[in-house]
Amino acid sequence: MHLTAAEIFPRLDEKIPAHRFERVASAIDGLFNRTLTYLEDGSPFIITGDIPAMWLRDSTWQVRPLLHSSHPDVVELLIALSKTQVRLFLIDPYANAFNPTPSGDCWHKDFKDQSPWVFERKYELDSWASILFLARMITEKYGRTDHINEEFHKALNLMIELARIEQNHDSSTYIFKRENGVAHDSLSHNGHGAPIAYTGMVYSAFRPSDDACVYGYLIPSNLFFMNELANLSENLKTQKTRKLVEEISNGVKEFGVADGALAYEVDGLGNQLFIDDANVPSLLSLPYLGCSTIEDPLYKATRFSILSEKNPYFYSGIKAQGIGSQHTPPRHVWPIAIAIEAITQNQTEVKKSALELLESNDAGTGFMHESFHVDDEKIFTRPWFSWADMTYVQLVLDSVGY
Repeated sequence: MHLTAAEIFPRLDEKIPAHRFERVASAIDGLFNRTLTYLEDGSPFIITGDIPAMWLRDSTWQVRPLLHSSHPDVVELLIALSKTQVRLFLIDPYANAFNPTPSGDCWHKDFKDQSPWVFERKYELDSWASILFLARMITEKYGRTDHINEEFHKALNLMIELARIEQNHDSSTYIFKRENGVAHDSLSHNGHGAPIAYTGMVYSAFRPSDDACVYGYLIPSNLFFMNELANLSENLKTQKTRKLVEEISNGVKEFGVADGALAYEVDGLGNQLFIDDANVPSLLSLPYLGCSTIEDPLYKATRFSILSEKNPYFYSGIKAQGIGSQHTPPRHVWPIAIAIEAITQNQTEVKKSALELLESNDAGTGFMHESFHVDDEKIFTRPWFSWADMTYVQLVLDSVGY
């Protein structure tokens, strides 16, 4: 499939400067001609960029801007991609990333019985929510339901079944210990994770950064998953899903809030971690996910805190300021977080300023990077990271109300 930005976003070039449209065109070209590949049966498979594997989460955010398009080929691609996500999930619901063939390629073979389709088997609750988000948005935007097939029903039921288990993680068989000497690449306590108590929330072993959670209840991922369950169409809702939504909601309220702001992670034993990470879902991104409004007092207080030195991953320097991640070196901010910060507020000039900042800090490459140093944009991680490019496109569209 070869579609141009002009075909996907008609008349967008009339709404934004020429240099900005060129960047959008470049990002779209990268998505369709570099990241988009196909499985043997013709199903779409979207690699993350310079790593030749498909992350369930990343693939949703890579195509998120395409939901602004009504081009029939785009609609069919989104429907087919949703089906691919479901099929991969059913291969291994605890995996976060997959191969385009059963090649056995992987970062590390962390499990003896690991499927050759699995590139990495880190259990991340937001992977499940990202599948539901894309499926829901296709139906809401286009009125299409042909992706809500038998496999989707099977996947949804499995998510609910496993979520029930992970509400009581001590009964789970999921253990993750990687022998590479990197602490945040494994769960603590010999791969079992730190002790937790029941809260009603669902355990997540890893963050959307692919780094291990300190405390097992990851608030933004729980809110994201809860929101997707709450917004299932009525024919998909069951008593189990309604009860799960209620239990997660109560758990967040009881254990996830202190001094009027949301924690990032909690354990139900009294420990709370007040940080935010650049990767979506984040606390910053909650309105972007539909989990909150921009004006919600709890969100406003949380936002004020995480966009300050109270957040150890908030950095400010000569070239930029914003949120980084444990996943990247200190004093590196993520273009994804800069874009999300601008998207989750209402001032058009702030959005345009964020675009200008991103455009001037790409080290002359024409691409958004995973992260860059706040004092020197030429120091960056990952030369090709499609999720960052497409979040830039999302901000462009948002800046002109497209």
